[in-house]
Amino acid sequence: MPRVELARLLALLEGFRRVRLAVVGDVVLDEYVFGDVERVSPEAPVPVVLVQRETQALGGAANVARNAVALGGRIELLGFVGADDAGLRLREGARSLGADPAGLVVVPDRPTTRKTRIVARSQQLLRFDRETQDPPAAREVAALLEGFDKALARCHGVVVEDYAKGTLDDALARELMARSRAAGRPVALDPKHSLAPYRGAELVKPNLREAEALSGIRVREPADLSRAVAALREQVGAAHVVVTAGARGMTLFEGQAPPREVPTLAREVFDVQGAGDTSIAALALALRAGASLLEAAVIANAAAGVVVGKVGTATAAPEEVAARLPEAIAASEEPR
Repeated sequence: MPRVELARLLALLEGFRRVRLAVVGDVVLDEYVFGDVERVSPEAPVPVVLVQRETQALGGAANVARNAVALGGRIELLGFVGADDAGLRLREGARSLGADPAGLVVVPDRPTTRKTRIVARSQQLLRFDRETQDPPAAREVAALLEGFDKALARCHGVVVEDYAKGTLDDALARELMARSRAAGRPVALDPKHSLAPYRGAELVKPNLREAEALSGIRVREPADLSRAVAALREQVGAAHVVVTAGARGMTLFEGQAPPREVPTLAREVFDVQGAGDTSIAALALALRAGASLLEAAVIANAAAGVVVGKVGTATAAPEEVAARLPEAIAASEEPR
C-alpha cells in the first residue's frame, strides 16, 4: 500500500500557485444574518432573532473558485448572474479573485441565485432561497461559451459545479465537455442531478447522498457503495470517483484498483457548509499539481477539516492546511 510523505504533500501544496482552473457552473450569493434568540414571538410560535450583523460571501461555483484562490491557486470563473445588486456583488467578487468578471454573463430577466441564512448562537435557524431554474437564452449561452474558450487557453483544468440551478442544461454541459476535451483540459465534476452530459470527466466527486441518488442504489455497506460507483462510472466513464462522507472522510475509486477509504481524524465541527466546495477545489488543484489521487485526497481532507471548524462559507489557507497535514496523513494510514 503506497505511503504518503509529508514533504511531498507540502511540495504539492506549494505547487498550487502554478495552477489555474476554469470553474464553471451555478454561482450563488450566500447571505448570512447573524443574531441572538432570547424569546419566542407573541404573534406565532417562532423564535425572535435580534439581528446583530449581516454578511455576504461567494457561494456555489463562486465558492469553489474562492477556495481555490485561498489555497493558492488561480482561477477563471464562468456562470450566469442577474442584472441586480447580487449579480454586481458576484462580479465584484470574481474581480477580487483575479478573474475576469465578464466570465459571469449578465442575463437581464434572470435573478441572481441567492441563499439567505438566519444564524443564531452558531446554529442555522432558517434559509431563504431566491432562484430560477429556467435556462438562459441562446445569446447569453454563446457569451458564456466564448468566455470559456478564452479561459481554456489559460487554464490547466476545469471544475464543473452543477447545483441544478439552471445554468447547465444538457446541451450546454455537453458543449463544455466537448470543448474541454478538444483543448486537452481534464474536468473535475461535482454533480447534483445528472451525469450523462458529462461523459469523459476525469474525476467525479459526489457525496454519499448524491452517489445514492445518481446511481439509484441505497448504500448500507461497502459493497453497496462499490455497486453505486460502478453505476456512476457506467454513466460518465470517469477515471476516478471520490465519494465524500463528511466527517468520515472519503472513499477513493481509482481506475481498476480496489476502493480505499481515506478517513479524517475526529474534530469539533461547527459548520459543514461549503466543505464539499473546499474538497473539490483541493482535489482539482492537487491533481493538476501532479498529485496521485491518494495524495490529493489527503490534502483535501486536511483542507475540509479546516473549513468545518469555522462558521459560515469558509476557506482554508495553505498554512492552515499544512498544519493539518500530519494528522491527515496519520488518519489515512489507520487500518480499516
